[in-house]
Amino acid sequence: MDVLTDPTRRFLTATAPEHTSVQAEMAALADEWGFPIIGPEAGAVLRLLARLTDADRVFEFGSGFGYSATWFLRGGAESVVCTEFDADEAERGVAFAADGGYADRVTFEVGDAMETVDRYDGPFDVVLVDHQKGRYADAYRTVLPKVRSGGVIIADNIARGPIDFETLVAHFEAGEPLPDDAVDAETRGIGEYVGTVRSDDAVETAILPVGSGIAVSTVVR
Repeated sequence: MDVLTDPTRRFLTATAPEHTSVQAEMAALADEWGFPIIGPEAGAVLRLLARLTDADRVFEFGSGFGYSATWFLRGGAESVVCTEFDADEAERGVAFAADGGYADRVTFEVGDAMETVDRYDGPFDVVLVDHQKGRYADAYRTVLPKVRSGGVIIADNIARGPIDFETLVAHFEAGEPLPDDAVDAETRGIGEYVGTVRSDDAVETAILPVGSGIAVSTVVR
């Protein structure tokens, strides 16, 4: 199920910001590996949110080789903590950072993002949740106390990716149950995440149909 009509998708693609040379290399590698990246349409939103929050510190749950981090940096973020379980992908990210001249603003942590975040104190200005879908809600609950008031938490793959979007629509529109973990852990995880942020008075959330769909939650407590 496509979230956007074809003309709308083409319009967003045509009006998205251009890649930098390093981002273009990253996108080419993602195509070669079949590795999902957020793309320039959603990247423009990350850049905007970094700019609007006057971001100093950003934390990412799941970073691959650091493509999304480059958009936060383009928005003026001073530092980004990237987490990645795959050491080869993180190593590529370190190399891209050196080539792009931003190695001093990015830290790559190899291992479980949920364990990594415990070693960092807040406050963070922006957080990106883009790792295992079944752990999105846990990541949100863990990091929320470390995000300053006015900061934002962004979650990717809300409407597209390894999920059944029609099932999510039926859940939120008609109250249909989410699938069991054993049947579809990814869709259940995204559904639980959206339900969690929508019911939490500590944040205000909007879902934007760009890229694979992103949920943006502003901390208002």
